[in-house]
Amino acid sequence: MRIGPWTLPNPIFIAPMAGVTDRPYRRLCKSLGAGYAVSEMAASNKRLWDSVKTSRRLNHEGETDPVAVQIAGSDPEMMAEAAVFNIRKGARIIDINMGCPAKKVCNVASGSALLRDEPRIIQILEHVVKACTPYQVPVTLKTRTGWDAQSRNAVRIARLAEDIGIAALTLHGRTRCDFYQGHAEYDTIREVKNSLSIPVIANGDIDSPEKAKFVLEYTGADAVMIGRAAQGRPWIFREILHYLEHGEHRAAPTFGELRDCMIEHLQDHYAFYGQHTGVRTARKHIGWYLSDMPDARHWLDQINRIENCADQLEAITQWFQECDLDQPYLQ
Repeated sequence: MRIGPWTLPNPIFIAPMAGVTDRPYRRLCKSLGAGYAVSEMAASNKRLWDSVKTSRRLNHEGETDPVAVQIAGSDPEMMAEAAVFNIRKGARIIDINMGCPAKKVCNVASGSALLRDEPRIIQILEHVVKACTPYQVPVTLKTRTGWDAQSRNAVRIARLAEDIGIAALTLHGRTRCDFYQGHAEYDTIREVKNSLSIPVIANGDIDSPEKAKFVLEYTGADAVMIGRAAQGRPWIFREILHYLEHGEHRAAPTFGELRDCMIEHLQDHYAFYGQHTGVRTARKHIGWYLSDMPDARHWLDQINRIENCADQLEAITQWFQECDLDQPYLQ
């Protein structure tokens, strides 16, 4: 699959998730088979660009190309300015967020709230594409099927986006009002794919090799994007890729592989965030990795009380000393 000038190694992507797909996690997922990764959503408001939070989101040091940055906002000129700012910071692809359902995003007419304002969508797309064209940087769009079930407009928006010059479109098979409840539907994704000539990426409830294969075949999509199913399971990308290529399941990682994966991830995480923030933001990842283990609640409660990175890492290392490292880890 291609996005603009970029040929991607495979069609299994990691979805941008706020507070999750930071640089350490994107690098980890890519090393475990993800063919493409988009940064966490970055604000288009330039007053926030120098904040610690946004600065971290725009840090791509050591990340393999193509670096893709997702921007969010409702003002066309600010979005265009944010696109150029990120290109100068190293972005090779700009992704526009029109899918986030969070209230704090939608309350400022951003994210999936834009699905109720098609004229503004056109303005944003036109401004951002025009701003990126001199740099030969492609622009992509991530969106949902509509605001609610009674106003699905994904096909119409997708056609507008292609006409304006969007290079690829990712579609989550839910409306904004669905949030993440119920089940994603793929009929709209299939209809969008049949309506466009640009690549379409299917997103929503893809949590296994079998599901990925079904969604690709049912929708005709060019790729799938994995979100929540990758939390604590970054090897899902290589599992799906192996299943698509060979028609069989790849062996589950062993406890030894899980240990090595966690230690590598956490060391990169600590280096990225520093001592104070690193030990705290690592807790959710540790929970995702190990929450299904016996007595996990008690053990994770102890982990969450640790206040420095070295002790946190040592506690995890000691936990693995009680495991048979050659046995498969089943989640």
